[in-house]
Amino acid sequence: MSRPLFPTQEIGSLARPRWQLLGQRGEPLDAGARDEFEKWNARLAFAPPNDASAAALLHGRSREVGAGSVKDLGALFGLRFFETAGLDRVYDGEARRVEMYEHPIRQMRGFQFLGHVRSFDNKYYLKAAATGEVKLDQPYHLDEFDFVKAHAVKEPKLPITGPYTLADWSYNEYYLGRQTGWKNRAVRRKAQREFVVEIARHAIRPTLQALIERGCRVIQIDEPAAGTHPDEADLVAEGFNAATEGLDAEFSMHICFSDYRSLFPALLEAKRVHQWAWEFANRDGDGRDGYEVLKMFAEYGDTREIGLGVLDVHRDEVESPELVRDRIERAAKILGDPARIWVNPDCGLRTRRLPIAYQKLESMVKGAALARASFEKSS
Repeated sequence: MSRPLFPTQEIGSLARPRWQLLGQRGEPLDAGARDEFEKWNARLAFAPPNDASAAALLHGRSREVGAGSVKDLGALFGLRFFETAGLDRVYDGEARRVEMYEHPIRQMRGFQFLGHVRSFDNKYYLKAAATGEVKLDQPYHLDEFDFVKAHAVKEPKLPITGPYTLADWSYNEYYLGRQTGWKNRAVRRKAQREFVVEIARHAIRPTLQALIERGCRVIQIDEPAAGTHPDEADLVAEGFNAATEGLDAEFSMHICFSDYRSLFPALLEAKRVHQWAWEFANRDGDGRDGYEVLKMFAEYGDTREIGLGVLDVHRDEVESPELVRDRIERAAKILGDPARIWVNPDCGLRTRRLPIAYQKLESMVKGAALARASFEKSS
């Protein structure tokens, strides 16, 4: 497929609009939620003309619409949000997902949920313990992808939580319990390796295979836990390899907010990674060059694509197109091959209000166009 230089993509979730949150709970929309729906629909045209579900939702009949139809509208909102902003690869902003851990684990046997734990700030997730062998009840995200594929105008990609993160965010009781003797560091690591690989082989890989059979060609493996234990970067790579073995798709690995140097060179053993989708803008500024870390790829001879984070998702300040252009040009100079770069936010924009997220994406697309024009002029 022929693509322009510096194509753009999304890389994670969006904040859910208030109308979706209320509608899913069966609550009538208040004036603010109705206004939000109408203003965004005028801009994005995400609700089909004369759509009965949208009309009922706006007239206070959320229960009549049902949570499923509201989620359909939310997915269409996310798709059109990204497409109208100008992105080349899109998903639905993970409109149907509550978070990235609990839903996958609920599709598997061998786990028992124990309670909520704090992840960061005031965010919590329901944590499970591995109490038996990991087995998959059924592949997941299939209906979600089918809907996106049927309605996307641009090329769809699908994000899925990786095996290392699912293992790291769980209590490893079963696999550790199978180890005999004193549970020293080496024994615990052996048990963790077995846990990661079992999730990869028996849950993630069958799900990926089913998604590919449904026509999913671009899959992003999310491993946010990778940076928390740099000494286990080899387990991240091994889990990725076990999950993708023999599968025909374009795989990326998204790792956010990490000291990437600490993961090298072990992480590079993830053989089927086509693209490294990482954050850079978050660390760029105040006298620091957030893109300096890209020099490692040349040092280790790695020539794979880079999903280049150019938007800081932790700040409301909207990066100018010129700043985005400069970051792309700086990265291209370091890498030596501009064709390796895809342009994206550092991570999902869920922490930003929707108007801010949209402005950031528009600026990102404009900045990519400026960088493209600059390179085409000089070539």
